[in-house]
Amino acid sequence: MIVTIEGIYQNGQIELTQLPQNMSDRTQVLVTFLEPGKIDPTKLSQLIDKLETIAGIQQGFEELNAGQTRPIGDFGQGMQQKYDISG
Repeated sequence: MIVTIEGIYQNGQIELTQLPQNMSDRTQVLVTFLEPGKIDPTKLSQLIDKLETIAGIQQGFEELNAGQTRPIGDFGQGMQQKYDISG
């Protein structure tokens, strides 16, 4: 899972604007330094969305490879029953 949290680097320390939820104490992170005034906030938000989408796809492949998925037929039947759709 990828979680993006904004922070400020100052005096050799990174201060996060919020604490991440559901993360262990020793979670690997990547830190990207942005030049002040050089990044369009809208484009940054779009890039974050893309990263989170890629992480979701990667998680799906990992679940597929680990056999943690169900056959598409079972999914279709479940949706038909849940939403009262005749097949």
